[in-house]
Amino acid sequence: MNFSEYQELARETAIYPQLGNNLWYPTLGLCGEAGEVAEKIKKVYRDNNGVADYDKKLEIKKELGDVLWYLANIATELNFSFQEVAELNIQKLHERQKNNTLHGSGDNR
Repeated sequence: MNFSEYQELARETAIYPQLGNNLWYPTLGLCGEAGEVAEKIKKVYRDNNGVADYDKKLEIKKELGDVLWYLANIATELNFSFQEVAELNIQKLHERQKNNTLHGSGDNR
């Protein structure tokens, strides 16, 4: 599956208020799901001495999928293809790598 296919399939399961004109719902959902990823990883460190066994990895993988779903729907709400978002990100990172600015802060470095 590629990014475009995933975005289309994710959209087929999108049910929320004002679908097609609602950035707040998928954005808040993304924040919640990212928090769940962080929470599961925190518990790996707290409960398993930082070792993620198969079951913990599977739980994290599922939460990462939820993060991906919300990202895809935010992109759709903004009329961006998920593919172009991914490509732009890699282009930006390669440019920073070329300019030796991967480390540091600021959006436009």
